[in-house]
Amino acid sequence: MTRILRSSTSLWFATAVFVSAFLVFQVQPIISKTILPWFGGSPGVWTTCMLFFQLLLFAGYSYAHLLTRLLNQRRQGAVHFTLLLLALLVLPMTPGVEWKPDGTENPTLAILLILLANVGLPYFLLASTGPLLQTWFANCLPEASPYRLYSLSNIGSLAALISYPFLVEPALTTWSQGQIWSLLFCLFATVCGYLAACQFKLGTSRQASQRHSVMANSANAPTWQRYLTWLLFPAFASMLLLATTNHVCQDIAVIPFLWIVPLSLYLLTFIICFDREAWYSRRWCAGAGIVSLLVIHGIAFASTTWSMPIQLVAYFAAMFCTCMVCHGELVRTKPDAEYLTAFYLMSSAGGALGGLTIGLLCPSLFSTYLEMQICMLAAAVILSGVFLLDAQATWLGDSPARRAIGTLAYCFVFIVVAFVEFGGGDNGVTKSMRNFYGVLQVAESPWGTNLIHGRILHGFQFSHPGLQKLPTTYYGEESGVGLTLQHLHSSQPIRVGAVGLGVGTVATYGKSGDYFRFYEINPTVLDIATNDFSFLNNSRAETEVILGDARISMEREPSQQLDVLVLDAFSGDSIPTHLLTREAFAVYLRHLNEDGVIAVHISNKHVNLGPVVSRLSTELGLHSAVFNSPERPPQTMKATWVLMTRNSDFLAMKEINDHAAVLADSTNFPLWTDQYNNIVQLLNIY
Repeated sequence: MTRILRSSTSLWFATAVFVSAFLVFQVQPIISKTILPWFGGSPGVWTTCMLFFQLLLFAGYSYAHLLTRLLNQRRQGAVHFTLLLLALLVLPMTPGVEWKPDGTENPTLAILLILLANVGLPYFLLASTGPLLQTWFANCLPEASPYRLYSLSNIGSLAALISYPFLVEPALTTWSQGQIWSLLFCLFATVCGYLAACQFKLGTSRQASQRHSVMANSANAPTWQRYLTWLLFPAFASMLLLATTNHVCQDIAVIPFLWIVPLSLYLLTFIICFDREAWYSRRWCAGAGIVSLLVIHGIAFASTTWSMPIQLVAYFAAMFCTCMVCHGELVRTKPDAEYLTAFYLMSSAGGALGGLTIGLLCPSLFSTYLEMQICMLAAAVILSGVFLLDAQATWLGDSPARRAIGTLAYCFVFIVVAFVEFGGGDNGVTKSMRNFYGVLQVAESPWGTNLIHGRILHGFQFSHPGLQKLPTTYYGEESGVGLTLQHLHSSQPIRVGAVGLGVGTVATYGKSGDYFRFYEINPTVLDIATNDFSFLNNSRAETEVILGDARISMEREPSQQLDVLVLDAFSGDSIPTHLLTREAFAVYLRHLNEDGVIAVHISNKHVNLGPVVSRLSTELGLHSAVFNSPERPPQTMKATWVLMTRNSDFLAMKEINDHAAVLADSTNFPLWTDQYNNIVQLLNIY
């Protein structure tokens, strides 16, 4: 083969591998962000998506392995070419509105079905590209090394992950992202289809049985212990990736940026370890991981709260170092060339096993996020164990005293992590319930009963019978919503809608003849509000709870002629951005009377939603004001509400105006729409 022809062939292979790797890691945040609003902005959306992609990655590797083992090159090309044509029929990849859930289905199953129908076959083919094209490349150019294609695929993967939060998401709408991805897939299918067609010209190659016999006669066949190693190390690394991502999203927000950072670090450990074995140092990787774990668990003993950047760095560093150890030890057991496909197949199976464990098994077994605690403890065992093995082989030597010191250090790390993760009390928790939308805990305090979601207080009620009807937490009489419900049409019944039930605190403002209609996506919240709190049951108003995503429910029902609409779904860590778009407010205004009021609760530890609401108010021509109510423990907490209305006379009332402040002008802030919203610029993580 001439040099020019070899270069041309290499370019075709390089293009296909790079584009496929880029598309594999671009589709994950694109499709996840697209469907995130349909499931209440829950962290479970990303976990389920990761589970799906890991399972399909394993399926793609299995397909490539079996295709090259069972069929000759001509039939390989025919099968793959046919599948590429079928995949084009699925495009574009963005799911239509007909896939929106109605709130009654299982969210995990619904997400898996959406992904399977819209990106299943294209992603399956992309996942198979690496191992399949490396085999074809070796057949076409036996004198060239196919492993350079593996390095190129890693570059494409990193380029996709890094470009999304900094270039793609800020500049393009989700619809545009999906369209461009689909066009790039057409490019990939064209190039890969050409390479598949080329397999016809090469004729039949050695049969699978011949290759299998060569493998079977190898003296270096892996043992079952080696196969188990190939499975378990990637499985734990995958578990730690998902558990860490879930943890930081619970603390900050469910956004692509916080999905991509840990995923990029995870991928980077693969690149480093597989590029050259010398890059992996047991001593430095395990040692740095131990330090990160001690920092994380030292936070528990600190008298002050550590800043979010420090906590993020510590968690991501611990995850990175642990994954380096897992993948470094994996590479140390890499087999001879004839067993590489089995090696990669077992590794991908391990990743899928980790995804199944975190995505399906743990939520069904545990009532809290116990998997993060288990992963932290397992990481301490692995890191300390590997560090001790390295130390005994080098500087500890055969000295009994030094070995005893090493063992004591190992025990110290284990005890510190175990004590922090499992040694705490129950903090008064009497009930803990977990589902797709997170962990809800009911806890007793000296004053009464609390509802906690993650680390956020979502409701409180006094235990004393004489105080149980008092509005508490963010809904006190001095809050924006409290002032509204007390002074709007005080002489006649009112109709109130509330997005987000909590414990039903606002129902305590209800009077005889009033109607309160709550929208709640999480059925467990309704169970707790009904059985553990009495705001709903004791309200003098008529109350009704509609289960399902609030916006989807409101889009499908006739106008409710509301006097007040309370938007209270943003104080937690999962910000449902689809409730704060221009299209969402158009739905709200359709349900609102002409002089009605929208009360938006924007208190949030990490996200400043003021500019979003201000820009919407300007866009829709609404009058608005911000209300900051003081903390009066134990009854109320600091709260920030924005009132928006067409009725300027309401905001001018003395009882309202005396508590109001001017909402900062945000005319230059980008308007949030269904196709564009970027929460990263609103983060307050310091």
